[in-house]
Amino acid sequence: MCGIAGWVDKNTNMGDKIGLLNKMSKTLDRRGPDENGIYISGNTALIHRRLIVIDKENGKQPMAVNHNGKKYVIVYNGELYNTSELREELRADGFHFRGHSDTEVVLKTYIKYKEKCPERLNGIFAFAIFDSENNSIFLCRDRIGVKPLFYYEYNGGLLFASEIKAMLASGVVRPIINEQGLNEIFFLGPARTPSCGIFKGVFELNSGECATYRNGRLTRRKYFTVDAKEHTENEKQTIEKTRYLLTDAIQRQLVSDMPMCFFLSGGLDSSIIVKTASIYNKEHKLGKINTYSVEYKDNRKFFEKSLFQPNADFEYISMMSKNADSQHTEVILENISLADALYESVDARDLPGYVDVDSSLLLFCKEIKKDYTVALSGECADELFGGYPWYHNKDILFEDCFPWSRSQDIRRYILKDGVCRNGEEYVRQRYIDTINQAPKLKSDTIVDKRMREMFYLNFYWFMQCLLERKDRCSMYSGLEVRVPFCDYRLVEYAYNMPWSIKAYNGREKGIVRKAFEDVLPYDICWRKKSPYPKTHNPVYFNECAKRVKSILDKKTILTEMLNKKSIENIIENPDKITSPWYGQLMKAPQILAYIIELDYWFEKYNIEIE
Repeated sequence: MCGIAGWVDKNTNMGDKIGLLNKMSKTLDRRGPDENGIYISGNTALIHRRLIVIDKENGKQPMAVNHNGKKYVIVYNGELYNTSELREELRADGFHFRGHSDTEVVLKTYIKYKEKCPERLNGIFAFAIFDSENNSIFLCRDRIGVKPLFYYEYNGGLLFASEIKAMLASGVVRPIINEQGLNEIFFLGPARTPSCGIFKGVFELNSGECATYRNGRLTRRKYFTVDAKEHTENEKQTIEKTRYLLTDAIQRQLVSDMPMCFFLSGGLDSSIIVKTASIYNKEHKLGKINTYSVEYKDNRKFFEKSLFQPNADFEYISMMSKNADSQHTEVILENISLADALYESVDARDLPGYVDVDSSLLLFCKEIKKDYTVALSGECADELFGGYPWYHNKDILFEDCFPWSRSQDIRRYILKDGVCRNGEEYVRQRYIDTINQAPKLKSDTIVDKRMREMFYLNFYWFMQCLLERKDRCSMYSGLEVRVPFCDYRLVEYAYNMPWSIKAYNGREKGIVRKAFEDVLPYDICWRKKSPYPKTHNPVYFNECAKRVKSILDKKTILTEMLNKKSIENIIENPDKITSPWYGQLMKAPQILAYIIELDYWFEKYNIEIE
């Protein structure tokens, strides 16, 4: 995993911009702390920061290859999971390889297939290739959107980068937000409309997109999307194929030249990954696996059951660790540190985000990085296989809105009158645009049609928010986190699985449970869904309240938009906030934390409002 950036300007020799290029590179040093490099050719520059995971000597970047008298140069961030198959295919066509890095395989796959190369790749990646044959830049992002790639197009030029901060460092991109950006931050955040980079003129390649910049023009192309197809396999065959696809995805992601560990929450998804890896290691005599979990100081003392969080994780973590014979480490986070890390979380995202859900992961990854460079995690099963409560509550399921943010009342409540006047309409249109894109079959039942819409909503919104969190908060410490449930083959298969089979036995992720019931302990396999752990300690709420009170006493661009009385009421009556700001976890403490992040973001990034 790494950080990449680039700059093309038809009116500039990039050699004259070396100071700014180095400045851009420096902003990405946390993504790639091990090595860095810059390639310059006339009006084109490619920047790379490397986190060494595979082939230390032969994977250096920017990587250049001369082929038939033409030069091709790549900067690449990611991991390829069909490297060996592609390498053999390319060797059969006469290509030679100097090492075993996946970077070299991606570059030579492009040389052979040009703009059609993304269809050959299975992995998580974002990359840019300079093609001297037609003086172009080819940009590409993985099918699922695990790795980021932002860009900014202007008259005569193009900037792109793994993170927005690198483009801001160029001096070309200004930290301006307009009404659209305000609607995104206040009415959709921490989610973002697909492709929207919040800052004026900043966009992101969507998942499954590539683009070519040639002759001063950027042309985007969608190379992957899920299609509606008839599911032809019976229940037994579906169970077997689900198990095969997930097992294969996990095993493909166990390749690394650096130490690897596993996140373990005691839930279904991480337990499947941990157990599969444990079995693989034993079969290949590779020794015990190492697992990590996260907890908060005194959380067991203050834990309260809820519909979304019916039980605590620690007993299940212990059970699964023993079952998988793992060497387990529990990371316990201090609540004040959790609040302190809100600011670093904004630095990592370049935007206000998922507040303590972000900051806890950031601190968790920072601890893991002391001993490991690579980890596997269980994100995205819920979006693909119907794991969230809103899939199973018919009252919510057929509500004509985003299920994780069903009302904008709390968002409107914290704003002064006149701010983001059309916020509700903006959200509504984003919702309509998404469900209208979901492919359907005429033979779909009413439930299956709605489930396809829910899949699209979750895949392109909720899941992308979680993947952004995972990438930024892990890469902030130079930790690569892989997500086996994001294998595109599994995504395609899940989209067309009838709900009656997917929700086997009437359970969330029922088909996945059934597929692995003979592998996992019964209590783990059939445990009720429990979300990512959050702190229940009042110390955290009180700390956030104190910081927000200080913010409200200032006169800033932000406080001029906030309703001070409403926010003070949240501080005084936190239990009255019954509907979450976003998802299942963002209640009163998290709303206050979001205001803390907003305040820091406006000040740190010198935000201008247009």
